[in-house]
Amino acid sequence: MAKNMQKAKVLMSGVDMTTGAPWKKLLAFTIPLLIGNLFQQLYGLVDAIMLGNWVGVEALAAVTSTLPIFFLIMVFMMGVAMGAGVMVSQYFGAKKREELSRTIGVSITLTVIMGIFVGGLGPLGTRWLLEILDTPAEIVDYAVIYINVMLWGVLSMGFFNMFSGVLRGVGDAFSPLLYLVVASLLNIVLNAVFIRVFGWGVTGVAIGTVIAQGLSAFLCFRRMLQMKDIFDMKWSYLIPQKDLVRQMLRLGVPTGASQAVFAVAMIVVQPLVNYFGLLVLAANNIVMRIDGLVMMPNFSFGNAMTVYAGQNMGAGKPDRVAQGTKQCIMLALGTAFVLVIIILIFGRQLAGWFTDIPEVLDMSARFLRILAVGYLAFSIQIVLWGTIRGAGDAMTPMWAAVLNTVLIRVPTAFLFVRWLNAPEALIYSLLVAWITQMFFSAIAYRIGRWRSAGLVGAPPRRE
Repeated sequence: MAKNMQKAKVLMSGVDMTTGAPWKKLLAFTIPLLIGNLFQQLYGLVDAIMLGNWVGVEALAAVTSTLPIFFLIMVFMMGVAMGAGVMVSQYFGAKKREELSRTIGVSITLTVIMGIFVGGLGPLGTRWLLEILDTPAEIVDYAVIYINVMLWGVLSMGFFNMFSGVLRGVGDAFSPLLYLVVASLLNIVLNAVFIRVFGWGVTGVAIGTVIAQGLSAFLCFRRMLQMKDIFDMKWSYLIPQKDLVRQMLRLGVPTGASQAVFAVAMIVVQPLVNYFGLLVLAANNIVMRIDGLVMMPNFSFGNAMTVYAGQNMGAGKPDRVAQGTKQCIMLALGTAFVLVIIILIFGRQLAGWFTDIPEVLDMSARFLRILAVGYLAFSIQIVLWGTIRGAGDAMTPMWAAVLNTVLIRVPTAFLFVRWLNAPEALIYSLLVAWITQMFFSAIAYRIGRWRSAGLVGAPPRRE
């Protein structure tokens, strides 16, 4: 019993990634992230399965139509959370307790401010945005209800993103995993009750998600209060300090802007999806859900690399960052290759989780086959961008995202749809954008501006 307690204590303590074999530290840190991302995907996955099978294709399509808008509204909260996570990892690596503690306090205050702003103003424009995007009339009311409930509960999601980012920044990937498991199981139960018992449909799905995210945020915060050996939690630290706010925004705003560019691209392309009708909307939603599962290892390796790079840049070890980047790319590529084989063989069966409509199943399988090779390219670029952001350079990924969206993603979507006049054109344009982004990330990494972009810590030294 005592031995098990000791193991749990080690898992939930902050991990110093500035020493030891890079691939071992990265893999040990990535596994909890991957499992956590799996359970986080369950929020959307269970929503889609229950809506598609218990409510109908209209409800499934309605949720799909809101995703670009909700993502766009949320991106800057997510960006600031990522910026705070980079600062936390670098201050932790540099062993600067006071700056680390104040960064955490300021991140909480900024999350509250943004959550009140987004939750108060966001719902005012959702119907207008959905109508501009030519959302089919029969699903507009469903879509408005779903996204507004999600926005009213945005603080629960904002706090979870921020608190889990802080915990991971100090090397604790296990606690957010544990709390996500609990919240995901709760979400499944709530969805079943709200849909099957109360008949609330999309409203019940949104309420269940908000409650579950709120629980995971609370558990993360309680864990933070216990980490007195790493940082301090004081009321005075909630008062924003100009230099910390500026640093957080310098990292967070470009990161949020990068995500906003992707969200805008999704919104601009959404009318093309809507143009092809409800069945394509449903197939697109299914592919996005499966895509979320396949992408989990990529995002997990990318997030692990951000923390790894942040801690090592804070400790003044850029050469160790480069060594870890190479090893992380090999891990990510190997994992992506296995998943690509799986979706090539079992794509239609995976789509069958969500619906039994033959046309939708066939389309979903075709879309997944087209995207398959793109997952390999994505695995490379997500690791490289993780390194660059973790090192403190948030501007380069932002400009790469802008160029890729303006010059590649949106133009190719419209051109391919015009040439092919088929929904597969949208998937081809996404594939081209992923491959191009991989080249952008490789060029940015090779130029090496990230080596001199360290936010805090000792001056970089050669190992």
